Amino acid sequence: MECHVPVLLEESMEALGVMPDRRYVDGTFGRGGHTREIVRRGGRVLGIDRDDAAIDAARSMSADGFRVIKGRHGDIRRIANEEGWNEVDGILLDLGVSSPQLDDAGRGFSFQREGPLDMRMDRSCGVTAADLVNGESSQRLEWVFRTFGEEPLARRIAQAIAVARADGRRFETTVDLAAFVERLIGRRGAHHPATRVFQALRMAVNDELGELERALEGGMELLAHGGRFAVITFESLSDRIVKRFFASHVGRMRSLQQGGEMWEGVEPRARAVKKRAVVAGVREVEFNPRARSAKLRVIEKE
Repeated sequence: MECHVPVLLEESMEALGVMPDRRYVDGTFGRGGHTREIVRRGGRVLGIDRDDAAIDAARSMSADGFRVIKGRHGDIRRIANEEGWNEVDGILLDLGVSSPQLDDAGRGFSFQREGPLDMRMDRSCGVTAADLVNGESSQRLEWVFRTFGEEPLARRIAQAIAVARADGRRFETTVDLAAFVERLIGRRGAHHPATRVFQALRMAVNDELGELERALEGGMELLAHGGRFAVITFESLSDRIVKRFFASHVGRMRSLQQGGEMWEGVEPRARAVKKRAVVAGVREVEFNPRARSAKLRVIEKE
């Protein structure tokens, strides 16, 4: 099995309150780091992942008490129900791209290694990043870069790509696109200038925000009373969605004119297990730099 260091492992286990014989769903199985620890602590796990490489990795895990299904975490409730799990005691989502995905040049997630502009989590279906870059209009690309990458130069980059295509240029590899963006806008700070463009394309190709919103809704319905929902994010867009969703279910008490208070929020009600996002400590970041941007949020269904 590939070596993969799960982010915020101890913090995630504490957040979930893992107990023996309880049911947990790992909606982003990846290489099974979090699942393995839940099983070690006696929990039963249903893992979900749409990446065939993750499903293959699960076959090498020599442990009882878990099952992995190929699917999207946006379908978390349906998948769990089909497996006979109508209620669960905890749900974990570890969002973003796993280290093995980034390290595999053939997946096209990283511009650090040359590979095809693919970026699909599930390579059996869907459009690739190359399909978007070479086929979408300038206006659509601008929207993708601005919406999913929060790229301030979205229009300039999109228009330059359109002009290059009109001259017969096609973008086929990660290094090709990254170098084009770098030549266009130059270096800006510590991050590579194509970082936001690559994030935007990946999120668009995989409908990451839509999947997250569906997973949050379905997960809350799937949780048993007292069950916990823990989500690890790595960028601001996903974190804002999780923060707002959790806050809406935690709700607040509103004072009434006639006296007393009334709870105001979205059903089902929940309580905040941690009032603020949990972040990695200095030692974890030194050991695993990917943890630097990780944020863990958790609520408990009442």
